[in-house]
Amino acid sequence: MALPTLRIIGFIIGIFLITLAASMVIPMLTLLAYERTDDLTAFLWSSLITFGAGMALALPGKPKHVQLRPRDMYLLTTASWVVVCCFAALPMVLIAHISYTDAFFETMSGVTTTGSTVLVGLDKMSPGILIWRSMLHWLGGIGFIGMAVAILPLLRVGGMRLFQTESSDWGEKVMPRSHMAAKYILLVYVGLTGLGFLAFWWAGMTPFEAINHSMASISTGGFSTSDLSLANWQQPAVHWVAVAVMILGGLPFMLYVAFLRGNRRALFRDHQVRGFIGFLLVTWLIFGTWLWSHSEHSWLDAVRIVAVNVTSVVTTTGFALGDYTTWGSFAVLLFFYLTFIGGCSGSTSGGLKIFRFQVAYVLLKANLMQLVHPRAVIKQQYNNHSLDEDIVRSLITFSFFFTITIGVLALALTLAGLDWVTALTGAATAVCNVGPGLGPIIGPVGNFASLPDSAKWLLTIGMLLGRLEILTVLVLFTRTFWKH
Repeated sequence: MALPTLRIIGFIIGIFLITLAASMVIPMLTLLAYERTDDLTAFLWSSLITFGAGMALALPGKPKHVQLRPRDMYLLTTASWVVVCCFAALPMVLIAHISYTDAFFETMSGVTTTGSTVLVGLDKMSPGILIWRSMLHWLGGIGFIGMAVAILPLLRVGGMRLFQTESSDWGEKVMPRSHMAAKYILLVYVGLTGLGFLAFWWAGMTPFEAINHSMASISTGGFSTSDLSLANWQQPAVHWVAVAVMILGGLPFMLYVAFLRGNRRALFRDHQVRGFIGFLLVTWLIFGTWLWSHSEHSWLDAVRIVAVNVTSVVTTTGFALGDYTTWGSFAVLLFFYLTFIGGCSGSTSGGLKIFRFQVAYVLLKANLMQLVHPRAVIKQQYNNHSLDEDIVRSLITFSFFFTITIGVLALALTLAGLDWVTALTGAATAVCNVGPGLGPIIGPVGNFASLPDSAKWLLTIGMLLGRLEILTVLVLFTRTFWKH
């Protein structure tokens, strides 16, 4: 790879680090507001170190007459996520007094909006660390949306080409107007975060709790300010607000943009959105009725509890309302299946994404019809787009490597000393960016702190692979990529 290309990648990463350093001012102001000045120095030094590193990369300037090619986006995307996590972990080492392994794990979990945590005693933890964790979610969420809209279509793994609304004059020209799309998306993201904050506050949270949970919900991250997660608040209004904001974070943000630009039916006509909402409603009703019949909860309470937990897992947020692993084998296995689904493409959610299941169904239906009518010409469409060979190949390739990645990671975790339940569900929750796994160690009321360091590093790799949709990272390990 040519030196000018590496220089421009370094310049962009430098800008990211400077932005990260500036973001640390918010935890500092929070500490001042709560009169916790003893933690202020740690954030100040972290900010200065991060700013210095960013300036060192940015000062040489952006090389003239050099443009990043689509292949260069692979390295930029992966490198920026890793480098940002390296520096964002500094406050946790200095304040929470945890090892750098734990700090990097917590930070990667935050930036990838996974929500797995190694921290305990959140209810009494420094407000600076709590707001910083939520900010990592928030920054990582908007960062992934930008990548999903502007970069992944070029890499042919994100599926966003299937979701350009017909009335939008962006069409296949998203990249030339990506700066306009970014402004609209940021406006929507900030607006939804503000609405979530007001709703959580109205529902019974303090303003500090409300802003933390709003950022964690809209980014589908899942970090809470309490070890009990949402179970710490008994008000049903808090739970339903969390469900609503998680769903908003799980919808395609480009469709919000289309809505703001005048296409009022963009969200309601989209096949993916209708499938996503429909799947949630059906699961709530069936699973909620099952829980009602197998517990002492009223039907409304059972549906509410199920709605929170199911929405949290499907949108890969990671909030928990009680320990659903005590509901029996049926519930445990169902939650394991739900781990893989994910939200919509172009949202902050992880997982396989709803549209891949819908496209797979279209292909299955067409193949079955072809068996009955071998000579028929069957038109395969999804969301008013033809499913050409390129889209089908991308779907099959991604789904295959997604599954293989979880399998290989689970085997590696068993070699690190984990039991098979912890290893398999830990691998799945990392790659799908869900947060909690299953079992007594990393379940919805568990924690990742007791895992060996080797397992934590393996899980951070899984989080990164899952957040960047596997192929974006794997291509860096091919010989062809590094050839001129």
